[in-house]
Amino acid sequence: MTERSAAAVSRNASRWERWKRVSRRIRVPLGFIATAIYLFELWRRAPQPAAVAWSLALVLPGLCLRGYASGYVKKNRELTVTGPYAHTRNPLYLGSMLIAAGFAMALMSWPVAVVLACGFAIIYIPVIASEEQFLRSTFDGFDDYCRQVPRLVPRLTAARVVRPQEDGSDARQPEPGSKAGFSLELYLKHREYNAAIGTALLYLSLLFLRPVLAAFFHQSR
Repeated sequence: MTERSAAAVSRNASRWERWKRVSRRIRVPLGFIATAIYLFELWRRAPQPAAVAWSLALVLPGLCLRGYASGYVKKNRELTVTGPYAHTRNPLYLGSMLIAAGFAMALMSWPVAVVLACGFAIIYIPVIASEEQFLRSTFDGFDDYCRQVPRLVPRLTAARVVRPQEDGSDARQPEPGSKAGFSLELYLKHREYNAAIGTALLYLSLLFLRPVLAAFFHQSR
């Protein structure tokens, strides 16, 4: 590598680290902004029943994907290559994106959609990069896994990933139907049921919160 190439790599790494620091700082404020815009849009226009119904086509698969993935992942303990992780490297984030897109559809709101899209780009891109950096430095088989499984958009067929073991041998992904499958214990440990509870509360807000907001703003005039 030439000095110019090394300098360029160093500059890119420095910019990337700054982006990650900025994304951590603005995560909470961006959440408040998204909530404020959501409430404003909910007050401004009544949700359309058809749009709310169609939103379920995104929200329910997103919830199922997150729940399914949480029953496989063993964070920081092993490289998960089975279940949904054989189709996409980030099923939890993909599920979150589907849920967010569903709620933007339910409100039929471009401002909400833009804020959510920007939020995911600003926050999740550096988060995913940071996690991949950790996995690459921790698990020897991660690069091979990356070559077979896409980062986000899932492949149709499950990848058969070779995972190196501590004794130097290889372990392939278990055959379908084997005991190494979804774990309810892991699902409960990760408290993924909170996503379903939060989603239910958001749908209740679509149904009942707007009259409360309308009455509040009417009285404040």
